[in-house]
Amino acid sequence: MTTTYADLLSAVKDQIKTVSLEEMKRRLEAREDYVFVDVREKDETRQGYVPGAVFLPRGFLEMQAEQKLPDKRAKLVTYCAGGVRSAFAAKVLMDMGYVHVESANPGFVRWKDMRYPMETPPDLTPAQLDRYARHIMLPEVGEAGQEKLLQSRVLCLGAGGLGSPSALYLAAAGVGTLGIIDADVVDASNLQRQILHGTQTVGVPKVDSAKQRLVDLNPDVNVVTFNERLTSDNVDRVLDQGWDVIVDGLDNFPTRYLVNDASIWKDIPVVHGSIFRFDGQVTTFAPGEGPCYRCLYPEPPPAHLAPSCAEAGVLGVLPGIVGSVQATEAIKLLLGQGTPLVGRLLMYDSLQMTFRTLKLRRDPTCPVCGDEPTIKEYIDYEGFCAR
Repeated sequence: MTTTYADLLSAVKDQIKTVSLEEMKRRLEAREDYVFVDVREKDETRQGYVPGAVFLPRGFLEMQAEQKLPDKRAKLVTYCAGGVRSAFAAKVLMDMGYVHVESANPGFVRWKDMRYPMETPPDLTPAQLDRYARHIMLPEVGEAGQEKLLQSRVLCLGAGGLGSPSALYLAAAGVGTLGIIDADVVDASNLQRQILHGTQTVGVPKVDSAKQRLVDLNPDVNVVTFNERLTSDNVDRVLDQGWDVIVDGLDNFPTRYLVNDASIWKDIPVVHGSIFRFDGQVTTFAPGEGPCYRCLYPEPPPAHLAPSCAEAGVLGVLPGIVGSVQATEAIKLLLGQGTPLVGRLLMYDSLQMTFRTLKLRRDPTCPVCGDEPTIKEYIDYEGFCAR
């Protein structure tokens, strides 16, 4: 005997539980522990959605359910436009082992007509939806997270080895405003590792070369350039521009200590990176949450123990790895996702191809972030590092 669509729908409805929109609204407003699962297609969600809903289009349900709904004992309510697709979706979820599943009936069209609580997606353009499609597919990012990135402001200290991959990936990710500060010009010896620049920009200020490349990579990004070295005289002007995160690709100790002190007083997290020959390290300094740079290095090492890349050399691909980790940390901070490297130092040995993580602790006697700080204004950092 042939089974019709009506027979299938009737059989499904006999096997699932349904919930009214009124009860669904009550649960939402009471903040009860329910997960609302929107099984409509992406273009339908442009009309709006139930606040906090998890998007799981019916066409990808079986493929993405365990990724987006990891807890099979969670209380789920599926909904669609009218209540049919959500019924089939509820049955599939039950077959996959989800214990508490209900289907809303009717669906979102009626919910919207009744003026129940709803949210509308960020106003991303069709071009942005296409450019950031792989981000938007990630539940941890989505359209809301991508909009957050587009509204974010990150300051990159240096457009050299570390600044190059950091800036490129932050721009590609859609960070809306990137600040680049660097006083140098592009030299041919830079091109072995500083991938922001090319042969055509040798002799050009690095910030101008960087802006040209970043704007070409992503026109959404506003690149703000500072063709100057960061000093005590200009640090307030540069940092007081609403930066959400600072990515430190510096190569000298006086400026690192300056940035550390300023970032603590201005409450801006700093993603710190450094490289030496074949080794690199990354950590994140979050004021009030963990140690600062001075906790890690109370005093700079002697000059002969910390030669520059120009003096000791550096493997060309090393800053690409370290700078990419820095960009990852910055994006995590902007999205509020994952566990940043606060209180942890990630160490990379490229020759042995090993990563190690060391725990860092805040020093209660630190002169800047300690319990009784003694440094409360900018000091002579050149003199401090020359001692």
